[in-house]
Amino acid sequence: MRLTPLPADRWNDDVVRALSVMMPPERAQPDTVGNMLATFARHPRLTKAYLTFNMHLLMTTTLPKRITETVVLRTAVCRNSEYLWNHHVPLAVRAGLTENELDAIRSGVLPQELDAAVLAAVDELHSHTVVTDETWCRLADHLDEQQLMDLVFTAGGYGTLAMAIETFGIEDEA
Repeated sequence: MRLTPLPADRWNDDVVRALSVMMPPERAQPDTVGNMLATFARHPRLTKAYLTFNMHLLMTTTLPKRITETVVLRTAVCRNSEYLWNHHVPLAVRAGLTENELDAIRSGVLPQELDAAVLAAVDELHSHTVVTDETWCRLADHLDEQQLMDLVFTAGGYGTLAMAIETFGIEDEA
């Protein structure tokens, strides 16, 4: 680990306020937040800003949960982040993705038209930073303007998160 979780004796009100964007203050404790958030606690202002953005991507996005989790999981694959994958599989299952679909997301091949377009968009964003016109049109057949924007920002936001997790060397609790 390049950065370790912030030791409990260094937690203060700034850390709790930063994490309270995502959880109630009583849960924002060093022994309950997990390695990622405890590591992010080293920089409370950045953590608060990122978590505010991330909470939109996760909770108030215009995308259906199933599409959000497909984007997050494919991003985890594109960015080689097992931590991100492992932490989002339970959310994906709750969103209705099956074990076969999870395997298909890993391999990059989902049969449904919208699902295939979502995977293509995520792959294109992570390999070329732009969605091709063809993929954009396929997505636009199913998603409105705000959903298209949320999809791009979800792939980018979780790409940033994967880069931070992997660069900092954050270890999975499991």
